[in-house]
Amino acid sequence: MHREGNPVGGTDGVGGTESQEALPGEATPGPAAAERARGRRPVAAALMLGMGLAAIDGTIVATAVPQIVGDLGGFAVFSWLFSGYLLAVTVTLPVYGKLSDTFGRKPVLVAGIILFLAGSVLCAAAWNMAALISFRVVQGLGGGALQGTVQTIAADLYPLRERPKIQARLSTVWATSAVAGPAVGGLLAAYADWRWIFLINVPVGALALWLVARHLHEPARPRPEVRPRIDWAGALAVFATGALLLTALVQGGVAWPWLSAPSLGLLGASAALAVLTVVIERRAAEPVIPGWVWRRRTIASVNLALGAMGLLMVAPTVFLPTYAQSVLGLGPIAAGFVLSVMTLSWPVSAALADRVYNRIGFRRTAMTGMCGALLVLLCFPLLPYPGAAWQPALLMLLLGATLGLFQLPLIVGVQSTVGWTERGTTTASVLFCRQVGQSLGAALFGAVANASLASRLADAPVDGLPGDLDGMSHALEEPGALTAEATDYLRRAVDTATDHVFTGAAVAAGLALLVVTFVAPRRFPVLAEHEEATAASER
Repeated sequence: MHREGNPVGGTDGVGGTESQEALPGEATPGPAAAERARGRRPVAAALMLGMGLAAIDGTIVATAVPQIVGDLGGFAVFSWLFSGYLLAVTVTLPVYGKLSDTFGRKPVLVAGIILFLAGSVLCAAAWNMAALISFRVVQGLGGGALQGTVQTIAADLYPLRERPKIQARLSTVWATSAVAGPAVGGLLAAYADWRWIFLINVPVGALALWLVARHLHEPARPRPEVRPRIDWAGALAVFATGALLLTALVQGGVAWPWLSAPSLGLLGASAALAVLTVVIERRAAEPVIPGWVWRRRTIASVNLALGAMGLLMVAPTVFLPTYAQSVLGLGPIAAGFVLSVMTLSWPVSAALADRVYNRIGFRRTAMTGMCGALLVLLCFPLLPYPGAAWQPALLMLLLGATLGLFQLPLIVGVQSTVGWTERGTTTASVLFCRQVGQSLGAALFGAVANASLASRLADAPVDGLPGDLDGMSHALEEPGALTAEATDYLRRAVDTATDHVFTGAAVAAGLALLVVTFVAPRRFPVLAEHEEATAASER
């Protein structure tokens, strides 16, 4: 049933005598194959537009917060503009993955786009901060469908040999959108109105919706003998567990202390709900998170490895811009460039990853990438103080290249070990673990940074210094607010705290490397291309 070994040769869709056709069911290349390949292009365009919507909406609001707060008020709770969206995306990923395996990808993607656009229009019409936060959650409910289903459809349309190309394109769209988001948001807020930040989604989403509705054609499925049952109890339990856990991680140490009653209560409630979720899912006929996701060694190892990658990604994406501004003295645009170079090398590395894993296999390619990432992260604390901007920029360029070499083989590999009826659930579980890793990393490394700063400020040479990373960043942005001695001390404190965060990220990279080395199978059990075609035609 499976081909054991590296993804080369035979009929596994990479080399040798595999089918050259892009869609399942075509055995030999020719004019029909070329025609079907052209038919994929509108769908690929729709997937890229959908990925762009999901990516840019996580960052476009950031630079418009002052204008939004000035118009609607609610400064004390504005962080939920981001947290609410993140929560909704993360906790719905497993639900959408199961629904796409049960009812097909197209209806889930169409529903996700419509929900996302409805949330965007409602956000633009928000009359106060509470309404805007609520409508951001609606956006996130649609964003969860976009993220998971886009990746799944990409794996459905492209055989193993071609999946690196579409994954590299999606990575490029994600990186470009994520970096462009703050700039676009700032421009719209400054020269138009912050409400256009949400209205700009409408034409883009409408085009994606039209392309999907017109060009995405899934093979007809035979009517099942037993009507599929939706595990609503399991879906609600997963949603509630994830919401409480992520709320505790996102708000802990920010809105309230970690050992306070709210944090302990949320963590305890999420643990209790997690036990209840396991009980519900074990009894369900069609569970939202089936047990095989964790019983299969390949899927479980990829979930854990990408969860660790999400953890380490917090160091550059969250703390590097503050480091660049506070320690190196760069402006916001230049600080953003230091981080954005990572998004230049990541998709290039991903596009070339197939040339590596075709030779040495998925697991060894991922090990190579994470070994490189570990070395890069360990080099960061060795940078001189204050140093030059090109030094962290070079490290970020290398980090993007190594992580592209790590992530893409794992995603392509794990998607190629399952058939059509399991691919949506598998993809969603991988993305869910990566999102949870990022949330956990934000909480953990935030605590590490604040503890480091508190230690440095305990014997500060002057009084009245801010006690956290955000406060120190604001103090260093105001010329003349501090003496030269105090300014230098604060810069060194931020430098030390950032070094500690990157050391923690290196530990996370080490954990990812250990998982891939000792938990992942030596050879991924890749489904032969004809088996995927059979699974698709029989669904």
